[in-house]
Amino acid sequence: MRISEAVSLHVGAIDRAKMILKIVGKGNKERYVPLPQPILQQLEKLWRSHRPPNWLFPNRDGSSHVSTSALNITFAKAAIAARMVGTNRPTCHSLRHSYATRLMEHKVDVRVIQILLGHASIRSTTIYTHLTEPTRYSLRAVLDKTMANL
Repeated sequence: MRISEAVSLHVGAIDRAKMILKIVGKGNKERYVPLPQPILQQLEKLWRSHRPPNWLFPNRDGSSHVSTSALNITFAKAAIAARMVGTNRPTCHSLRHSYATRLMEHKVDVRVIQILLGHASIRSTTIYTHLTEPTRYSLRAVLDKTMANL
């Protein structure tokens, strides 16, 4: 999910029976993504402890959802606490890139990844192909074979 999609999730976005999450993305386009059992359990635990009536992640007074800046700040503090410091410190958006990259590495069809990420164009999704380890490995094998015995 994009950070703006995550913060604005309604409690009703969770379909426990089908184990899917309804996400409202750019241009108010809806998409449904699988909700893994461990995440569903964590969300249920969160709901039982806080019982937010509307937003899954409400702001302090419950009048709206938490802001993207609050989430970015919290994520940055967690990254520092996890000692993920340096020039390439992860951001919330890094999680989205990592998710797409791992799906590519596990040979999930690029069209499926496009749908899961809510990309209008397949070109937006194909940028992840150059990031995956199997892609780099297969390229190296082709180059080694091509350049052998020159």
